[in-house]
Amino acid sequence: MSGPMVKAEGVHKRFGRLEVLTGVSMEVQPGEVVCMLGPSGSGKSTFLRCINHLEKIDGGRLSVDGQLVGYRQDGDKIHELRDAEVCRERAEIGMVFQRFNLFGHMTAMENVIEAPIRVKKVKKSEAARRAKELLERVGLADKLDSYPAQLSGGQQQRVAIARALAMDPKLMLFDEPTSALDPELVGDVLDVMRQLAKDGMTMIVVTHEMGFAREAADRLVMMCDGAIIEDGSPEHFFTNPENERTKQFLSKIL
Repeated sequence: MSGPMVKAEGVHKRFGRLEVLTGVSMEVQPGEVVCMLGPSGSGKSTFLRCINHLEKIDGGRLSVDGQLVGYRQDGDKIHELRDAEVCRERAEIGMVFQRFNLFGHMTAMENVIEAPIRVKKVKKSEAARRAKELLERVGLADKLDSYPAQLSGGQQQRVAIARALAMDPKLMLFDEPTSALDPELVGDVLDVMRQLAKDGMTMIVVTHEMGFAREAADRLVMMCDGAIIEDGSPEHFFTNPENERTKQFLSKIL
């Protein structure tokens, strides 16, 4: 494809009277890794959830791979898609949450094969073969038959990443994927994400892990009060930020 993988144009989102996104515009190119930074409540996670239509936008336009997210345009009119159509679109966008959201009654293998079988109608044998490859890829080849309660938080998060990859997504969204982990477990998850970045996966990552952002991201985006206030390379961001709010943020966390 020649166009952007993600294109946001003046995206607004309100919860009641609270305007959480105040006109966000940005593009993410295929194969690009963008880390979104900013204080809590700045709108980062909400924007991520709008990309795969877990939240409906209240204004602007948002497209993935050239297609509107959750909507279809006929001439000048825009119609919201039915739930089944939204689910089909969402299947191409992998998402990893702060909390792992694994099915507790299913093994690691069963968690990974569930969506390909149910949503994409993949044969169970093929789904299992692919799941085994993915669990090996995230360093869990010996945990195929383990249940979430038998796994550490870091291992559960790596199962969640394998589960998202099992749908062969064109885009991966990470919403603070290490924030619920004990510090010694963070590194294994970040290593998997670094490898995904090296493999060319398009990724948007909401994170407070500055080392990962500096090393793995192509671009860093700073959000504050529902708007993007800084957008540039890691070098620009860490050595010569322009916005005063960005400078304050970095001074507190570095």
